[in-house]
Amino acid sequence: MTVASPLISAAELDAALKGADPPTLLDIRWHLTSGPEHPERPVGYDDYLRAHLPGATFVDLATELASSPSSEQGRHPLPTPEDFAETVARWGVSGGQELVFYDDLGGMSAARGWWLARHAGLPARMLDGGLAAWIRHGGETTAGAAAPPSGTTDPAGPGWGHMPVLSADDAAALAADGVLLDARAGERYRGETEPMDPRAGHIPGALSAPTAANLAHDGCFRDADHLAARFADLGATPGVRVGAYCGSGVTASHQVFALAVAGIDAALYPGSWSQWSSDPARPVAVGPLPDGAD
Repeated sequence: MTVASPLISAAELDAALKGADPPTLLDIRWHLTSGPEHPERPVGYDDYLRAHLPGATFVDLATELASSPSSEQGRHPLPTPEDFAETVARWGVSGGQELVFYDDLGGMSAARGWWLARHAGLPARMLDGGLAAWIRHGGETTAGAAAPPSGTTDPAGPGWGHMPVLSADDAAALAADGVLLDARAGERYRGETEPMDPRAGHIPGALSAPTAANLAHDGCFRDADHLAARFADLGATPGVRVGAYCGSGVTASHQVFALAVAGIDAALYPGSWSQWSSDPARPVAVGPLPDGAD
């Protein structure tokens, strides 16, 4: 199968950076269970200061790629279009310039940046394998802070609404008459543990599809055919209504990205389990089966 991939390899990125119109590099070094080394700095910023791709701008997922958390909206609600437009302006993106996001976690956090950029109608890809793949390729890294590249943005900011989004009601309906994929680890889906959110379990009717299975042992994405076969086994194929959720809409972006690599369009439920489980009126299923039955 031939699919226009949203991935860029380290070799392709190296060549692009040496070209006439190099992409903007954006470093999202965020981890769910990590706190900052220094309380006054964002999570991941100290890792960025130690080593990053030359010219890359650090992106704080918690403040630039999300709005304030709440039980009503979840732990990482989408930013407003206005706030994201200001963020893009801070990145110094020129009109039409491609954005390349990367992290050090197989794309688990960088995918959130990719998704938001595409939601805003901006050209974006993700570095396959992230920082480790760049280093294996022989790419250089630099230390310290880098100033955002100079650029111009449309005064009106980027667009909005280019990627499909699910509300809680939409997710419930999709679980019943489409394919809703739960991107969390299997033990969280089954309700055996819940380290972050009010209740354990999953949305009734959702299928377990942990994002870790999207990656090969080297942290790069599995090829499009492998991913297509994986998702086909779950009923997710081109033309089928597909959606994804996780704990707070971050790693679910990774699932939407992997589906895109496989040539499958999918919607994101940004509120995800953090929103769903905070609403006592929402039902919860536990166990290995979608409906929670034994």
